[in-house]
Amino acid sequence: MKFSSQKLIAVLLATATLSACVPLVPLLVGGGFVGGAMVATDRRTSGTQLEDEGIEMRAGSRIRNNLGERVHVNVNSYNRQVLLTGEVPSAQDKQLVEQIVSKVENVRAIVNELNVLGNATFSQRSSDTIVTGRVKAGLIDAKDLIASAFKVVTERGTTYLMGRVTQREADRATDITRGMDGVRKVVRVLEIISEDELANMLPQPVPADAKK
Repeated sequence: MKFSSQKLIAVLLATATLSACVPLVPLLVGGGFVGGAMVATDRRTSGTQLEDEGIEMRAGSRIRNNLGERVHVNVNSYNRQVLLTGEVPSAQDKQLVEQIVSKVENVRAIVNELNVLGNATFSQRSSDTIVTGRVKAGLIDAKDLIASAFKVVTERGTTYLMGRVTQREADRATDITRGMDGVRKVVRVLEIISEDELANMLPQPVPADAKK
């Protein structure tokens, strides 16, 4: 799937502001911006969005305070479920990071995808940013998906999909992601909801009588 350079650059800028066959690893574990238009389309409550931002900031700060620069850990929270990606020097450090994050207020679940490896190079991280941009562009282009329902994270060519979505949306987004250049593997960290639950989240049409 190909995109114009202008569209990809626009998506990459949005990613920066927010801070081929591919094997699929289905990891279904239960369970934007805060303010402006994203709140209206986000499937979390505004309170939960604020909690997620707080979790990411507090967890990142505590990891740095305890482990310093010897680890490279990315913390992403969606609906109070935390995804940990990046690199740590040992299995003990991997568990220590999880323990630190588990003590952060409001965290309800942790998916620990940290690798015991040397820190990724600048080139690798730049490549991951480009891949994330491609995936976001693909989700935006899909007319049968609401792209803002997904949070996309890429680490060393593995792309993680987060969000509260239906099974149909999960499968469709997975297919799109698998077809993107640079994606080695797709891991789904999704909360699956029913079509009825989704219908209740969407804005309801205003009755004709109410418009008079």
